[in-house]
Amino acid sequence: MRRFLRTGHDPSRERLKRDLFQFNKTVEHGFPHQPSALGYSPSLHILAIGTRSGAIKLYPFQCLLPQREAKWVTGIQVTPVSLGYGAPGVEFMGLHRENNAVMQIHFLPGQCQLVTLLDDNSLHLWSLKVKGGVSELQEEESFTLRGAPGAAPSATQITEILPHSSRELLYLGTESGSVFVVQLPGFRTLDDRTISSEAVLQWLPEEARHRRVFEMVEALQEHPRDPNQILIGYSRGLVVIWDLQGNRVLYHFLSSQQLENVSWQRDGCLIVTCHSDGSHCQWPVSSDIQNPDPLRSSIPYGPFPCKAITKIFWLTTRQGLPFTIFQGGMPRASYGDRHCISVVHNGQQTAFDFTSRVIDFIVLTEADPTAAFDDPYALVVLAEEELVVIDLQRAGWPPVQLPYLASLHCSAITCSHHVSNIPLKLWERVIAAGSRQNLHFSTMEWPIDGGTNLAPPPPQRDLLLTGHEDGTVRFWDASGVCLRLLYKLSTVRVFLTDTDLNENLSTQGEDEWPPLRKVGSFDPYSDDPRLGIQKIFLCKYSGYLAVAGTAGQVLVLELNDEAAEHAVEYVEADLLQDQEGYRWKGHERLAARPGPVSFEPGFQPFVLVQCQPPAVVTSLALHSEWRLVAFGTSHGFGLFDHQQRRQVFVKCTLHPSDQLALEGPLSRVKSLKKSLRQSFRRMRRSRVSSHKRRPGGPTGEAQAQAVSTKADRTGLQNMELAPVQRKIEARSAEDSFTGFVRTLYFADTYLRDSSRHCPSLWAGTNGGTVYAFSLRVPPAERRMDEPVRAEQAKEIQLMHRAPVVGILVLDGHGVPLPEPLEVAHDLSKSPDMQGSHQLLVVSEEQFKVFTLPKVSAKLKLKLTALEGSRVRRVGVAHFGSCRAEDYGEHHLAVLTNLGDIQVVSMPLLKPQVRYSCIRKEDISGIASCVFTKYGQGFYLISPSEFERFSLSTKWLVEPRCLVDSTKTKNHSRPSNGNSTGPKRTSGQVRNSRSQSDGEEKKPGPVMEHALLNDECELGWGLASLGLSYPAGVLKEIQSTLEGDQGNHGNWRSHRVAVGCSLSNGEAE
Repeated sequence: MRRFLRTGHDPSRERLKRDLFQFNKTVEHGFPHQPSALGYSPSLHILAIGTRSGAIKLYPFQCLLPQREAKWVTGIQVTPVSLGYGAPGVEFMGLHRENNAVMQIHFLPGQCQLVTLLDDNSLHLWSLKVKGGVSELQEEESFTLRGAPGAAPSATQITEILPHSSRELLYLGTESGSVFVVQLPGFRTLDDRTISSEAVLQWLPEEARHRRVFEMVEALQEHPRDPNQILIGYSRGLVVIWDLQGNRVLYHFLSSQQLENVSWQRDGCLIVTCHSDGSHCQWPVSSDIQNPDPLRSSIPYGPFPCKAITKIFWLTTRQGLPFTIFQGGMPRASYGDRHCISVVHNGQQTAFDFTSRVIDFIVLTEADPTAAFDDPYALVVLAEEELVVIDLQRAGWPPVQLPYLASLHCSAITCSHHVSNIPLKLWERVIAAGSRQNLHFSTMEWPIDGGTNLAPPPPQRDLLLTGHEDGTVRFWDASGVCLRLLYKLSTVRVFLTDTDLNENLSTQGEDEWPPLRKVGSFDPYSDDPRLGIQKIFLCKYSGYLAVAGTAGQVLVLELNDEAAEHAVEYVEADLLQDQEGYRWKGHERLAARPGPVSFEPGFQPFVLVQCQPPAVVTSLALHSEWRLVAFGTSHGFGLFDHQQRRQVFVKCTLHPSDQLALEGPLSRVKSLKKSLRQSFRRMRRSRVSSHKRRPGGPTGEAQAQAVSTKADRTGLQNMELAPVQRKIEARSAEDSFTGFVRTLYFADTYLRDSSRHCPSLWAGTNGGTVYAFSLRVPPAERRMDEPVRAEQAKEIQLMHRAPVVGILVLDGHGVPLPEPLEVAHDLSKSPDMQGSHQLLVVSEEQFKVFTLPKVSAKLKLKLTALEGSRVRRVGVAHFGSCRAEDYGEHHLAVLTNLGDIQVVSMPLLKPQVRYSCIRKEDISGIASCVFTKYGQGFYLISPSEFERFSLSTKWLVEPRCLVDSTKTKNHSRPSNGNSTGPKRTSGQVRNSRSQSDGEEKKPGPVMEHALLNDECELGWGLASLGLSYPAGVLKEIQSTLEGDQGNHGNWRSHRVAVGCSLSNGEAE
């Protein structure tokens, strides 16, 4: 009976767990998914972005830009970025209860308030309020404009919003042509001030009344100098200037073309309209001219039919010549599919061509309303997939590098790798290499600099590496709340592709018309899907980097501060070892580029290992001290000596009946007969097992009651019943993908006997097999003369053949072995090599500890049998105490297929805490999760956004900022020189959205992106390998492969409703 009972909770341990563990979702990195609206406050210097899911995100901080100092290196002028940290990321986030798309965002003049319009025609008032020393975003009021009884819905459908400078009124233009007036902050409609189309019509001359000049309101603007006058533009081409005091039309302008938008010159003497035929017209505003004709009308990209100009700015300068900036207007036949914004000034004209649809754009000008000239200095464009800022002061109008809002998905993310506590030397070299790639950017200070950053400086330097579909690896500064791009590595040069040909074909001559210039980094198209990066491994001490791709390519690179030209050595690794009866049906390998290849400063490849067959590389490990790299695919694994440039060994893990592994990720040839047979077999086994496990009604209840009564009788009130274990059916060795290598691990441990330790390589497969190879690495003085030798020493077969997702060796103190070169750099204690070592094998279903070198089972923790979940991600993390600086523990951080994160102790395998993190339907989010060494993690909540979370009480990165409208801001334009930026203020980190140990988190309002993908429960795992099986087939493949690799695509955004009071993005 006692084996079903377990001891109760230890109060001292519970207190210690509260000091070690706490769950927080802290910040969202990247670009908002599906943006739909853009707003800007000239007085506060705050940018706001709304999304289709009803979220609004504010970016209001004084930006500490990286300092740039020009240096000359080998004849090239380089401007390296300083080591200071950049601006933080999202400071505030709010979510409407309705989850409708945000259509418009307008800041109230001079106030920390904004109004949003949703696609359900509702208005919402938000306020930034100071609470506890930091600003909070709160929804104050909501309002829906109602018409007269019986009126058509279009009568009150809002099309334009004008916040009046009085700070008390909102003017609302509608589809019916009427302009309603609403009083703030209570959203009270002032019916007596409504400007109806009938009231406007009676002030028009006779010839204008006979034309159908109204319909919807397209433009609403306040007079730049006189707050008693507003401009109303109607879609049929009529523009009027309305006197608010006299309730009459002062001026009217009538165009023959449909009106799209209006720009009012700063002095109020000129109006510029844009129209549906691609033209724009200038109209004088003067009492001397009663029926003015346009001073000038032009079609910039005529004379052929052009698309509409949907928005225009006419901005004056001190030099006399104005800026004309407009969206659209491209020739319909040849360039109608382009997304362009054109800038015209002083004889120069450029059409900035974006790779995604333009949502909206603003121009940053002189903020002082009394200034005589606009003097624009920056163009801010919100596209569907990125934010682009153009410097209008510098010749050539170069782009400005973004300190936040990075387009993470400029090419689809396929994998990620986090490295903590980067040494300063490597950090400097990576930044220096990245700075040479940024010479085309402007040196302008970041112009959106409202608010004050209160977040403490990051405690260490962290890198997040993302692999992409186009064969690039991007290095991100993940130290703080800002995710800033440091350096981009491209592997395309190593291979022969069509990239160079495509670039030559897309290059446009300088004299061609229209003068298109491609801007932005978003490029969703990959020249060859085989280039996709699947695995990354970086050694932060030696500077060696290993990347592996979709077509079986494994590149080993080293960091070089100078440009170089050299040949990349090519080596083939035949994982099938010439076995007969196997025929690869998938894609071909990538052709290596022959001869010397020129590489820019940074990480440069020196050897290419090509796996044969060229299947997706599923696992990768690098040991920079031994100069070895291990790689695995669905056919086997191999070991390569990158110092001697020779193959050490290969091991085929393919089962004779596993034909699916030979079809390749890009193949469309399927063995459906076998798949269906296996599916029905598993369904039958599952049905029989469930009947055997089912208790017999009252008998089962009586047994449980008897057990409970006996426990009470014995006085074991402090003990509880252990959960009944589920029966796990053993998997057949004939199941598909059993040879799929899931994990590789290097360790210096006792493998052959207990008297001598040696280097070793461990490999775990999808069929529950663990291979152990002992390695003989020559000493440093004979390293180039003697070969590395390997010999298989152990082979472990797990009973249920569950996929192995993690392997770890613990030293005599039960602590994980340090990383290669970590002890040599005095960053870790030497491992205990006196006591007996232990092997920890993590499968999808359980954790198991073996003794070494005998490999006898010592402990195990069943996960699937107890909870019904499977392990998808596992990582070792050090959890420091928030009370005692010198105390910390090493534990396993585990993510399951249910989206739960658990912390499991080592080596006793005791569950510590459990938190709900990701929705179980979010297969792509679970597959993209990566843990850090200090109890944090990242996962994709959309194709363009990472959610950052923390499991530690000590390591917490979250935004804190203050926006105060009472403080006078300096509205001077950013300079193009060097600047140290404002001094940052430190403050205590506030734990937000947290779950503490020992308390259950009740269901409640949560703010996070959720990715609904109803079809991907089966399809995601197959899609990651390029397969396309019908629904219901090969469920087992889905369960084992959904968490491994692939393009995190096919996203649909969904948000859970939350309350209206938010603090830096969390619900209260």
